[in-house]
Amino acid sequence: MHDIESGVSKHYASYDVLARIRAGIAEMGHDRDRISPEVLKPVDEFHIGGAEATTALLEKLAIRSDMEVLDIGSGIGGPARVIASRYGCHVTGVDLTLHFVETARALSAMCGMADRVRFEVGSAVALPLPDASFDLSLLLHVGMNIPDKEALFREARRVLRDGGTFAAYEVMRTGDGDLAFPVPWAETPDLSALETPQTYRAAANATGFSLGMEENRQGIALDFFARLQAQATGGTPPPLGLHNLMGPTVKEKVTNMIAPVQAGTITPVQMIFST
Repeated sequence: MHDIESGVSKHYASYDVLARIRAGIAEMGHDRDRISPEVLKPVDEFHIGGAEATTALLEKLAIRSDMEVLDIGSGIGGPARVIASRYGCHVTGVDLTLHFVETARALSAMCGMADRVRFEVGSAVALPLPDASFDLSLLLHVGMNIPDKEALFREARRVLRDGGTFAAYEVMRTGDGDLAFPVPWAETPDLSALETPQTYRAAANATGFSLGMEENRQGIALDFFARLQAQATGGTPPPLGLHNLMGPTVKEKVTNMIAPVQAGTITPVQMIFST
């Protein structure tokens, strides 16, 4: 594992996420061994906009029940479970962090979805998957931890069948200015690999993709983080929420994210590519 990958894995594995989520589920009065996927909605989509952003992206994709779908950087499995539940297709998730993969498997079993989603440990730049095995791949807030964008796109292209689609929803650098740390994807600057939309487009072009759609999602980000900040600075946080994934520095991470989004320094950008 490369140095940055080791650091990223440790960053995301630091907070005993599964235990926190199970405790939250119990606090809400649910059976920790059998729950509806809806119960996990506040916590299991670790990207700006959460479930709303996932839905906005999925609605732009022609997903069918016979598709094989890949979620690169699948975290604790929220988007994979949403896709499998909503569209009836099989979804594979790959994540660098063993603890996230174990959590994704456990939560999927708790939701009764272990037969429709599977999760593997692996690097986004060396996917443990065969060539041409998927119809659609997703990348949701993962590229910020991957310096080599061309290697990322090359792997996404390798595992896609001809005619497949690669949909990315990523935080990108869209203006000048430095970031304060920690942020949700990095406690320290050495773990952050922000790049511009132009860099993503160039990596796509170099690896055989064509850009079909691009959308700046700054407005969605500002609304989402205003709500998250209110939650973080209020009284007792709810049993389940993104604070379960960000540990004791959640307030700093949210504050350090809002300011550059407001300034236009960084913005979540949605891109859809075809092969």
